[in-house]
Amino acid sequence: MGDEKRGGRKMSRKNGAAAPAVVLAMHGAPPLDFPKNELAEFFMLHARVGHGGAGPNNLKRRYEKLEAKMRRWPRTGDNDPFYAGSVELADELRRESGLDIIPGFNEFCSPSLAEALDRAAHSACRVLVITPMMTRGGEHSAVDIPHAIALARQKYPGNEFIYVWPFPTQDIAAFLSRQVSRFV
Repeated sequence: MGDEKRGGRKMSRKNGAAAPAVVLAMHGAPPLDFPKNELAEFFMLHARVGHGGAGPNNLKRRYEKLEAKMRRWPRTGDNDPFYAGSVELADELRRESGLDIIPGFNEFCSPSLAEALDRAAHSACRVLVITPMMTRGGEHSAVDIPHAIALARQKYPGNEFIYVWPFPTQDIAAFLSRQVSRFV
């Protein structure tokens, strides 16, 4: 796999073609050691003004401040096992695929999905977005992730963004069957 520069971007090559960057879209979770009073306030504000909801500007600013604090909170395997598992999955997917894997989080953690898409757009012309959320019907996988991709397409019109989801139900069933068979 060789590397070259194109348009200021380092382009990895895999099998003679420019390799894409992969954004691993994860959910996210609040850190276990985040101050409980601020966590309660965050969720109260989340219900009132989160995700673009209407509300007084002072409540929106407070919500944004708490969200930023939570996203920047230092993460470890002890205070956020979900984050640690997400990083482990990204590392394993990087080893398995040989591609640049950039985790991004819908909520609670950094980098945000938008930040991960920005990073990917600066490192490759083709960006694949994948989530381990397996079934259809979830708001993040069906609404939030496609919305973030649409915004990235507007921001980076010279890049190609491909959402590698939903997964065929038969593939999910086959994967789960293999997992079950390990214990039968």
